[in-house]
Amino acid sequence: MSLTLSLIAALLYSGAAWRAARTAQADALSQRLLVPAALALHAAALLQQTLDTTGLHIGVGEAASLLAWLSALMLWVFCLREPLQALGVVNYPFAALCALWPALSQDAANPIPLDDWRLGVHIVLSLLSAGLLTLAAVHALAIAILDRVLHRPDSIALARRLPPLQTMEKLLFQLIFVGFFLLSLTLCSGLLIIPDLHGEHLAQLILTASAWVIFSVLLWGRLRYGWRGRTAIRWALSGYATLVAAYFGSKLVLEQIFNIHWS
Repeated sequence: MSLTLSLIAALLYSGAAWRAARTAQADALSQRLLVPAALALHAAALLQQTLDTTGLHIGVGEAASLLAWLSALMLWVFCLREPLQALGVVNYPFAALCALWPALSQDAANPIPLDDWRLGVHIVLSLLSAGLLTLAAVHALAIAILDRVLHRPDSIALARRLPPLQTMEKLLFQLIFVGFFLLSLTLCSGLLIIPDLHGEHLAQLILTASAWVIFSVLLWGRLRYGWRGRTAIRWALSGYATLVAAYFGSKLVLEQIFNIHWS
C-alpha cells in the first residue's frame, strides 16, 4: 500500500515541477491540487513506513523522505505569500525521488520507542530544523543560479521566472535564522536525552555542533558585515553539507557498509 501511495505522490510532485518549469506565474492547479495531494499521500505513506506498535522506524530512506516532505511542505506554505514557485523545479523532483526511496528499499531500521516524551520532542525538533535548512539549501542554490543568470544577458528569460535577488536573499536568511534556532534546541535536547556520548552519537554531536558554528558565523557575518551573495551561499551550503554528514554520513556507513542499524 505504501508503494502505491508513494508512486502517486511522486507523479504528483513531478507534475507540479513540470508546471513550475513552464510558467513564472503562480500556478493555481499546483498550489491547490497537485502539491497538497502529493503532500497528503506522501505523509500517509510515511506513517505506514515509520510508525507501528513497536515504535518509530527511521532508516536512511525514511529520514531522507521525511526531510524531503518537510521541505516540500514549507515551500508550498511559503508560496502562499511569496512568488517562489520556480523553486519547485528543484524541490519537487527531489521530494518525488525521496518519497519512493523507503518504499523501494528493503532495509529495516531498529524501532525507536516513543514512551519518553523528551525523545519525541527531540525527534520533532531535529526534523523541523533539518527540513527548514534543507529548503534553505535549495533556496541558496536558486540564488546562486539567479546570480549567474543576471550576468548573462542571453538568459534573462530564466531570471524572470525567479523573484528579485534581494527578496530571495531576505527569505534565505529568514529560513536560516529559524532553522538555526530549532537546531540550537535540537542540540540542547540531544544532550539531555543521550545517556552516554560515544561512537555514532559522539560523531553526530561533533558534526551537528560544527554545522551550528557555521550557521552562527553566517548569521553574525550577515548582521555585522552584511554578508550576501556568493559569500552567504558558500557558508549556507557548507553548513547544510555538514548537517547532512552529521546524520546521513554515519547512518550510511553503519547501515550500508557494516549492516548495523542505528536506534
